[in-house]
This record gives sequence, structure tokens and C-alpha cells, in this order.
Amino acid sequence: MFHTFISLTFSLYLLLSLLPTTTTTTTTLPSIGVTYSTSRQTSPSPPPPSQPPPSPSSPDRITTAMENLKLTTLRLEEPDPSIIRSLLYTNISIFLTIPNYMVTPIANNRSIARAWIYTHVLPFYPRAKITTISVGNAFLDVYPESINNLLPAISNVHVSLRDLGIRKISVSTSFSFVTAISSPFPPSSAQFQEPPGVNLMGPLLQFLTDTNSSFLINLYPYNLYRLRPEIPLGIALFQEHPFNFRDDFTTGVRYRNLFDIMVDAVVSAMALAGYETIPVVVTETGWPSSGNELDANSGYAEIYLRGLVKHLMSGAGTPLLKDGVRGVYLYELFDKEGNGRNWGVLYPNGSAKYRIDFSGESRSCVMNWINVGFLILLVVKVCCMVY
Repeated sequence: MFHTFISLTFSLYLLLSLLPTTTTTTTTLPSIGVTYSTSRQTSPSPPPPSQPPPSPSSPDRITTAMENLKLTTLRLEEPDPSIIRSLLYTNISIFLTIPNYMVTPIANNRSIARAWIYTHVLPFYPRAKITTISVGNAFLDVYPESINNLLPAISNVHVSLRDLGIRKISVSTSFSFVTAISSPFPPSSAQFQEPPGVNLMGPLLQFLTDTNSSFLINLYPYNLYRLRPEIPLGIALFQEHPFNFRDDFTTGVRYRNLFDIMVDAVVSAMALAGYETIPVVVTETGWPSSGNELDANSGYAEIYLRGLVKHLMSGAGTPLLKDGVRGVYLYELFDKEGNGRNWGVLYPNGSAKYRIDFSGESRSCVMNWINVGFLILLVVKVCCMVY
């Protein structure tokens, strides 16, 4: 009986230790967030004085949507102080974007950078968990003639934050994959493409290294799939079929989804430039649920998002980036009213569009309860053997 007691006690101890809880391994997985914007594109020019910018949705509505989706990271394309204020003392991390039209003025005058920080950061930080500021969004696409202003603007924002004693907010800028990367396949052949006479990437990568910041990239497998007819739809949608792969013969790596191909193209381009350890954050990704193209439909959109979340939560990383990207932001929180092509995770009224657990919690809970089930069977078996 004494041995039986010891056996049952030990089994029950294991049972309790396996009950669903937050484990340290989940902290290494990429964060999954979502973007929020009032317009599809960042405004190419400042709104006229007589015409105020479009008003955002109710801050409470945004917070409620985040809670319902179980997401804890929000990227604001057009930061609004009322939204930032609504996130005070919450568990939601905030990623801010400085509009493209402000990049050149900030590059020319550091006081403008400081004024922006006084409006959007200083009244709320650190009560609001602001982690990152992107100076512009795909600025090269919108103002290619002003590309030399980008790095000075980033530097001015960084220095202004430090002058105010803020050292834990990283500063970077985001790029569009199709504009920034040439020869994306095979990934080993990828390199950064810059306008003639421009030397941006080298100094920028050095800045990111010096400040422990991330390389930000807008990465849409849908767009690359549309541009490259030879890409199979299944690879773009994370479909697991026996012959659904592409090989990089230079590295000997086999790729089974387009997302990994694109991430590793960025990693290869950074390595070619001499920078291999800079973290990568995917600042935009998604699949349109409606549009003029046949492949823009809600069925494919759900398959893509479900496959993406499963892949990220697996912790597999990519072939060249074993730890995976640091974070991914889904584009976007809400569909736009009257928009021809919709990318939102939710309908305009806030109702759910997909049945997807974006938090990854259900998967870990299921695995934990499976372990518990096995242990219960073990305890029952021990009891039956004893009695």
C-alpha cells in the first residue's frame, strides 16, 4: 500500500504540473498583431488645413475588437492620440507609424520630430506600451525622389526620443517587399534594390544594428503570386501537398510555402549586405477577401490566415531564420466601407469574418489537455494493477 500511495502521489503531481498554463516556450514564438488605419494608403500629402483627416473608429470599438480576437499588438498607420489614450494600462503593445508626408520635414528639422513625439508619445508612455515607431511606411514607393531624407528623419526621431529620456522605443522604417527586394527566388539570390546613386540600405542596416532595432517589411504572398504566374497557388496558401515545394539549389533548402521564401529572401539580402543578425518584423501581410481578381475571395483569405497562424505558432521559423520573424502584423483590423478590395480580419461593423484563433491559445491548451488525458489513463492503469 505504501508503494501504491507513492505511485499515485507522483502521478497526481505530474498531472497537476501538466495542467494548461502559460509556459516559457510560448514567449519565443512570434507575436501576431493587426494593423489599424483610416485609409488604405498612407496619405501621399498632408491634408489641406480646411479638410481635417478622416476620423477613426471609436477607440472603445478598436479595443473591444482586439480583445475579441485575443490579439495584444496593434499597429497604428495613422496614430490618433485618442486611440493611444484608450490603450493606457492595457496589455496591448502599440506600434506607431509617422506618415510619409512628414518624413522630409522631420529630416530637415529635428524640432518637428520632437513635436510629433510630444503629441503622440510623451503624454502616454510608458502607461501605454509603445514599443516601436516606423518613420514612414513604404516611403520609397510614395516619395522615391526624396529617399535621401529617410535616414536623417529616422535619426532625428531616434535622437529626439533619447533627448527626452526614452530609450526602450525602437525606431525603424518599413519597406514594400516587391520594391525593396530583387530576384526573390531562389531566396539565396535576393538582394536589395535601390535607385541609382542612392546608398540607403547599408547605413540603415548599420543604424538598426547599433540601436538593436528590427528590419520592417510589408510582405504579401498574394501580391508576389499575382506578379509571378509560375508560383503555384498552394504554396502561397500554406497547402501541404506531396509535390508542393520549391528547392533553392544553391543552399539545398526546400521551401513549402511562399511566406518562408519571401522572409528568407530578406534574410539573404541582409546577409549579402553584411548584416545577418538583425531581427525581422513583418509589418503587413494578408490575403484579400474580395476584389476584382478571381483569387481575392474569403475562402482563400481564411486558408491563408489559418495557415499563417499555424505556421507561426509551430515555432518552426524559416529555413534560414531558425528563430523565425520577431512579429507579424495582419492587414488589417476592419474592412473599409465601399472598398473594392477588402483585407480586414473583421467586417466593417466589427463582426467576425473568420473562425480562426489568432492567439494560438487553443492549440497549446489542446496539447496540454491531451497530455493530461494520457496521464489520467496512466493513473487509472496503475490503480487497476494495484487493486
